[in-house]
Amino acid sequence: MTVKDIVRATGGRLLCGSEDVEIKSISIDSRRIPADALFVPLVGEKTDAHRFIGQAFDLGAAASLTSEHEEMKDNRPWIRVEDTRTALQAIGRFYRERLTLPLVGVTGSVGKTTTREMIAVALSAGFRVFKTSENHNSQVGVPITVTEIAAKDEIGVLELGISLPGEMPVIAGIAQVDMAVVTNIGTAHIEQLGSRENTMREKLRIQDGMKEGGILFLNGDDPLLRKQKAKPGCRTVYYGLGENCDYRAEEMNLVAGYPAFTADCRGHRLRVSLGVAGEHNVTNAMAALAVADAYGVDLDAAAQKLSSFHGYKNRQQIFESRGVTVIDDTYNASPASMLAALKVLMSTNQPGRKVAVLADMKELGRESGRFHREIGEWLAMHPVDLLVTYGELALEIENGARAGGGAGAYRHYPPESREALKAELPTMLKPGDCVLLKGSNSMKLAEVAAALR
Repeated sequence: MTVKDIVRATGGRLLCGSEDVEIKSISIDSRRIPADALFVPLVGEKTDAHRFIGQAFDLGAAASLTSEHEEMKDNRPWIRVEDTRTALQAIGRFYRERLTLPLVGVTGSVGKTTTREMIAVALSAGFRVFKTSENHNSQVGVPITVTEIAAKDEIGVLELGISLPGEMPVIAGIAQVDMAVVTNIGTAHIEQLGSRENTMREKLRIQDGMKEGGILFLNGDDPLLRKQKAKPGCRTVYYGLGENCDYRAEEMNLVAGYPAFTADCRGHRLRVSLGVAGEHNVTNAMAALAVADAYGVDLDAAAQKLSSFHGYKNRQQIFESRGVTVIDDTYNASPASMLAALKVLMSTNQPGRKVAVLADMKELGRESGRFHREIGEWLAMHPVDLLVTYGELALEIENGARAGGGAGAYRHYPPESREALKAELPTMLKPGDCVLLKGSNSMKLAEVAAALR
């Protein structure tokens, strides 16, 4: 795009510089800005990035938005807008409307990133695929992600994440997906969204930008989603394990600890083996096969691609360190994802002990204590050899487990003791043990996992 395009997209005003300057990318980080990028200075609760505009230009920015300047004398383009965040979203919509490739949107309470990755892998059997990088799935991340799609890309898979009411219509209006996948409805962000029913309503707004004739893929095993239908003019497809699912996994078993199953894709049956652990990933794989089939990808080729997928950073990454098997699932946590991770731990067949290192699950609202205790109550029925809890809320996991005798031993670390946990955990583990690390991202258990690695 050019500066002229940016002015037109945002309804802004060019204060100085040439409108013919070419913009090759967009950045909100003045410290790591690519050459010829547009700098978007966002105004946050703690920092107003307008004070970094000069730094961005010094590092090679081609132009900058501003909502704080009315006049400027410079040979570099400064574009006046009313609100830089809203302007960034307008640029994303403008760019999306110029794209002709189809886009698949993925949302849900748990498993968005892994499902996004598996869909991209399955589609790669037939297309050159663009996908959201890292976790750029927000009101700020999605418009930047859309502008990163290049002419060589043939299909795109975008992750759309929300934490507040009203966010999805904004994001969906930018992405304007052709097909949408909803993974599940859980308790993630329930503190802000209020209830699972509210969460479902917000997630289904992904259809707001979906074009007529699109397909809504729903997890047919989710008790709320299985009752939902696509908006008028669009089609509903269910995937999962149940008889109600159009794309269904059957005859599951474990091969070297990883799931293998028969996929029934509208009558086309094929055997699938995964390189990621956990029954929940079988459901994610069925979503990937359903989307691939909708776009005409050969299902056997898509299944072969899925077998080569080995997960995503800090999301159930399994590695061995000094004879100890480590399950690093530290990226984030909700009750559903924590139970899924614990089931993976239980399914392992290492000769030593099973050790669970569980930290706080954030943003669960007034019922946080109950959600944590319920994890402990589950552990009382599926005991581990050692339960290590870290954080104020995580202590409720221990309390729930103790009530039913759910561990051979317990250790608790208060919120300020992460360094002690990092130093002491390796001394608790022995060759042959299997240890799971799981907690909300803000608890920084990833540092503990990295120390083990």
